[in-house]
Amino acid sequence: MTLLYEGNDWDFQKLDAAYKACEEIALGELGLSVYPNQIEVITSEQMLDAYSSVGLPLMYRHWSFGKRFTRDEGMYRAGHRGLAYEIVINSNPCISYVMEENSMTMQTLVLAHACFGHNHFFKNNHLFRQWTDADGILDYLAFAKKFVEECEERHGFDAVERILDAAHSLQGQGVHRYPRRKWRLADEERRAQDRRTHEEATYDQLWTTIPGFGDPGEDREKAEPGGELPGLYLPEENLLYLCEKYSPKLRPWERELVRIVRVIAQYFYPQMQTKMSNEGCATSVHYAIMTRLHDRGQIDDGAFLEFLRSHTAVISQPKFTERHFSGWNPYALGFAIMRDVERACLEPDEEDLRWFPGFAGNGDPWSVLRGAWADYRDESMIRQFMGPKVMRAFRMIHLADRRNEDTYRIADIHDDEGYRRIRGQLADEYDPANAAPLIEATGADLAGSRKLVLKYACRGGNRLHEGSAKLTLRHLQILWGYPVVLQETEEGSDKVLAELLVG
Repeated sequence: MTLLYEGNDWDFQKLDAAYKACEEIALGELGLSVYPNQIEVITSEQMLDAYSSVGLPLMYRHWSFGKRFTRDEGMYRAGHRGLAYEIVINSNPCISYVMEENSMTMQTLVLAHACFGHNHFFKNNHLFRQWTDADGILDYLAFAKKFVEECEERHGFDAVERILDAAHSLQGQGVHRYPRRKWRLADEERRAQDRRTHEEATYDQLWTTIPGFGDPGEDREKAEPGGELPGLYLPEENLLYLCEKYSPKLRPWERELVRIVRVIAQYFYPQMQTKMSNEGCATSVHYAIMTRLHDRGQIDDGAFLEFLRSHTAVISQPKFTERHFSGWNPYALGFAIMRDVERACLEPDEEDLRWFPGFAGNGDPWSVLRGAWADYRDESMIRQFMGPKVMRAFRMIHLADRRNEDTYRIADIHDDEGYRRIRGQLADEYDPANAAPLIEATGADLAGSRKLVLKYACRGGNRLHEGSAKLTLRHLQILWGYPVVLQETEEGSDKVLAELLVG
């Protein structure tokens, strides 16, 4: 085969040729299944803008995005940080942003990584299939952007910003962790139209002459004798959903703002649980495609060496003793696990047969990897597919850090029992239940004081930071409109350890 390109310069004809070559390998040889791809070449400033709006192509305005843009731009211009080679959007078609400053080799790498690695993971992983609507997210973002702009014109920037600030602070407590009905853009638009139609049909200018009519604090639904509204089931873990549906104070447009923040937070929920798996998939795919292009003579040795230099930097793992160590690099750990699965399928030893009896030696690593990418998240991926060879390569040990002691204690080492405990300890760190405190609304006296009662069971003895908890409760109190109390209780009992009241 002839070379796809020579040198560093790229043009759209070369990009097209590289894309088709990557597609042939990804779909024909690796068996991947992807959404149609939409590739957009952008400048460094546009990449910084995408950073600031959490990587989404359309986003409503908020001061925090401008603050993030200013910070990232300053660090980039000063040379303190680089920019990502790409950003990929979980949508149908799958949108990949590539930097115009990239060399042709880097553009080919990005096409393999984003357009086929991430794209395949987005389309096939069960969490993304369950929680996100790739067909409708772009339209929903356009609807959200337009709605926020209309609210700013009608009600003022300060009023809109007040609600968005409060909702943003609660995004971590604004997701459903168990399956609910998937939202669709058509349903959102129909619901908004029904609300407008109802308001127009029931509006009468005479009612505005009655004192107190239209007060945001007026209950629009009648509470039942027990103090709860029809359809309100407690406990409720999604605090944004609770405020959107049942807040005694929020007006209709404010509820819609809360809903927008909640829907976007839910969109990112699968990504938080699959960072290592997703990057491991994309890195494994780009490594396989670029290696195959070199083997077929479609990229030369110089281009392959440039690729290896970038690839090696991406999967670099700092040592525990180095100052910039901050945990396991998801690219490095994910790629190592995927490569170990491939090796165990093709060249197993006795240890592999003992640890991975389900697939060791089956000779078909890509079918195993496709199944893993479809059915597992980070926590379960580690429990099922990380073996002793990866732990030895990363020199993993279990360190017990006791608060009142000046030294560490090595709790688990490299023996069979230690491997399993180390793997379990690492998997626990990726468990979503350990990533954010589970705070539930357990009481809402809507017919009386309207006080909202929250409960947090101190899992593993971990207490909330009092100052941060109070600040967050103030934001929740803005949305709820009445006093909010948070009770910290012992895990497994109802003993109250502390109580915070705001409002």
